Amino acid sequence: KEMTIDHHLIKKIYYETFLEENLGAEPIQVLGEAYMSEQQNELPDLSYIRFAQGEVYFQYKDYEAAIFKWGNINNELEPWAKKNMADAYYELGILSSAEDLYQSIETDNLTLKTEVALQLFSLYIERGKNDSAVNVIKKTVSLNPDYPNVTEIARTFFEEQKDWKHAIELSVNEAIRSEAVSWFDYIKTYVDQGVTKTLNPAYFSEALFVLYRLDSSRFEKLVCSIWHSYKNENTYLAWLTEMNKLFINLEPYIWAELSNMFKETYFDLIDGKYPLKKIHDLMPVLLTNWLKITDQQDAIVASTAILSWNELFPASINVAVIEEAETLFHHGSKNTDVISDCLQLFDLIMQWAEVQNLGANHRIKWMVEKLMDFDIQHFLVLGQNGSGKSSFIQIILGSEILQDSPTSSVVIYKDDIVPAIEEITDEGVVAFSGLADFQERMERRRNALESMIEFSKPNSFLHDHQLALIDTPGLNGYLDRQSIFKYLHIADTILFMLDVNRPFSDLERTILSQIYEMTPDVPIHFVLNKMDTIYNEQEAIRIFDETKSTINTYLPDAKIFAFSSQYDQTLQLNDLSEFVNSLMNAREREEKRTAKLLAFMRNTITNLLQKRRDIENKLIETVKWNEEMVMKLNGAKNQLHDLELQKTKAITRSYRSIKETIQTEMTDVIPKILRDCVKLVREDSNFSKIHLELNAEMNRRIQDYLENNVLPKYFGFLQDWINQSKEDLLQGQAFLDEIGEGFNALYGEERMKLDCDLRMLDDWRRDIDRMTSGFQLEEINIFLRKTPTQLLLKSAGKIFGALSQNKPMLYNKYKSFVENEDYAEATEMVIKRFFQQFELFERALERDISWIFRNSINVLNHVVEDAQLEIQTNEEMVKKMNTNPEMFRDPLTLFEVRLRQLEWMNLAGEGVQNF
Repeated sequence: KEMTIDHHLIKKIYYETFLEENLGAEPIQVLGEAYMSEQQNELPDLSYIRFAQGEVYFQYKDYEAAIFKWGNINNELEPWAKKNMADAYYELGILSSAEDLYQSIETDNLTLKTEVALQLFSLYIERGKNDSAVNVIKKTVSLNPDYPNVTEIARTFFEEQKDWKHAIELSVNEAIRSEAVSWFDYIKTYVDQGVTKTLNPAYFSEALFVLYRLDSSRFEKLVCSIWHSYKNENTYLAWLTEMNKLFINLEPYIWAELSNMFKETYFDLIDGKYPLKKIHDLMPVLLTNWLKITDQQDAIVASTAILSWNELFPASINVAVIEEAETLFHHGSKNTDVISDCLQLFDLIMQWAEVQNLGANHRIKWMVEKLMDFDIQHFLVLGQNGSGKSSFIQIILGSEILQDSPTSSVVIYKDDIVPAIEEITDEGVVAFSGLADFQERMERRRNALESMIEFSKPNSFLHDHQLALIDTPGLNGYLDRQSIFKYLHIADTILFMLDVNRPFSDLERTILSQIYEMTPDVPIHFVLNKMDTIYNEQEAIRIFDETKSTINTYLPDAKIFAFSSQYDQTLQLNDLSEFVNSLMNAREREEKRTAKLLAFMRNTITNLLQKRRDIENKLIETVKWNEEMVMKLNGAKNQLHDLELQKTKAITRSYRSIKETIQTEMTDVIPKILRDCVKLVREDSNFSKIHLELNAEMNRRIQDYLENNVLPKYFGFLQDWINQSKEDLLQGQAFLDEIGEGFNALYGEERMKLDCDLRMLDDWRRDIDRMTSGFQLEEINIFLRKTPTQLLLKSAGKIFGALSQNKPMLYNKYKSFVENEDYAEATEMVIKRFFQQFELFERALERDISWIFRNSINVLNHVVEDAQLEIQTNEEMVKKMNTNPEMFRDPLTLFEVRLRQLEWMNLAGEGVQNF
């Protein structure tokens, strides 16, 4: 009954309760009559009738009349009346009044609370108060989630607003509360749209567990969707941790799609991009869960993943899980994609190695490429120097390719329509221009085994037998053997050359023992060479039989072929063809090549680890070496500085010595020249002008002396000085050459050239030629100075010079003065003016000599800077390598896990307990 009343109140049809006995009557008339009737009572209660009248007015859209009626309700219907009044204001568009009324309603009636909230929700949307709308609809869902359409209204609103946070929250909560699968479908939709990536992965755990109990198919699809959504996010590992927690508590169940997700994740985690410490604890649980849900298709992959992880990280996986994995492994079948998986792992390792600056590894890539060429069988031809390998190969090749000198490099000869010769190194592949280039390369011995050569040309024998020959240097040297043994992995068969004159020596036994230890699955056969050197047929047969018997004692399956380059070549090739055909076993080739590839990859991982250690050690050694070089270079700079100072002192001292010699001579000669002018003074001289004549003549004679005596002599002295300076500087150049050669020898290359820049001497010659080509002395006052004696003679000459009786007296005075004057001041003035330009030259000498050595100093400075930069760079690299060594070790460890798994997969179903 209560639900019926609530329904009537919600729909505003409470008035129909007054019409139960008057079906079909007009509501207004019935209610009016009821109103008049109620008024006749002693204590009339008009609230019910007024409430019903308000509803009728509302139905007829007479909202004001309805509001009037509802405003006078004083019984239990008062909260509903307020709600109806608010509805009327809402219809009239008076939204603020409607909002106030809705908010003023106080009631314990859950239905009324819900209806008011829904009306407020609509009102807030209309008024653009989205935050208020969110709050009210969330409270409504929380208050009365089972109320018809409440959750659907909320979901629709959140989606329209693209409010994914609240939409997801609503869906997850309702999925858990109601267990309705539709809500899980909504969650999957949101996940697929990518709007859940920012959520903590633990957010979905409870909902997923609920769905697991409800619908396993939906559970699988939702887990896969969430898994994909987190895959490239920072929270990926956190998701895997939560997922592990979920699955570890579930019962075993086969899910194909989820099994594939586990497989993809496993391979993703061990591809080297995650630090081991981040996945070490996660992986065992992940593998355990994978085995629990895997389908038959992935059973071998999952079981071998567990076995390989347990081998590298013992006791990390439950014993029962390992036993189950072993059972699956023994009853499974070999995975036909092992080779493909091997190549994928190999590519991953090579890419990682290149990123780690471990080289491009072109030679390793080439060897893998040859291993994967199942159509061609590789014969590795080995033997000591002088065993006749070259002549044996020469007959097969049928042309003069090999020279008489011993083989220096590893060369693979193969049949190909297009002739080509290429050298493969770790850094790259280089093509030879032709046979002459190839033969020149074969004559080189230095670093010959750090590369290999592929020689391709049409060849009928190789083509007919689908064969490639790998020729190697002689095995006499231990270090050479170690380099050659690297190529054992690509050999399908080993042909060991024996000299019939000393077959199966102790050294050859040692070498063969080493080969067998490294590659026990590669068959070894022998060519007994130089049979023509045995003096008769019976002796040849005896030696052949004895050698074969001895060999078969050690290698029972080995075959022996007798050969001589001096026999008929056609017959020899026919016999060799039969011998080669007897060795072929194409059926097992692919299987053996797979095992070889796995072994080769294991060696590659080991070598990369060693290569990294070598790089670190080399960096440390390079730092120390460069530090020593910086000390030596700084010492050389100091020596060069001392040399510069020494040459500067010597050259400037020599220059000053010449200058001082000239100065001394001028100091001595100029006064004599001036005194010699006394001859101009005669008794009949015009003493009123004699002082002028003497001054002019003295300047002329000094000018003549400077031009005809001083300048030529000075020029000669300076030319000798330049030549001597050149000799001094050439001695310095010899010292610089010695320093440069010493450093270049240490660097092993032409790193520096220290030169004295002697072009400066040409500048000196030009300057000296210019300064000594002529000199114009500005007239100096020698005899016109204002000394007391000169003033007296000048005045006497003017006053008494015209009187003949005074001339003897003036003559004697002038003569005495000219002869006895020291002329020191005049001489000093001449010297100062003469040497003025030479002094400028002298002051520039130190700068000029510094310029001569400048280039050498700059070269040393640059080399020091380069060394210091290399020290800094290498120290930073070493620090980086030591600060986080797991960045290098972890990927290799994970690559080894994957490799070990591939080794297990290659033996699946063979009943192997361990290997």
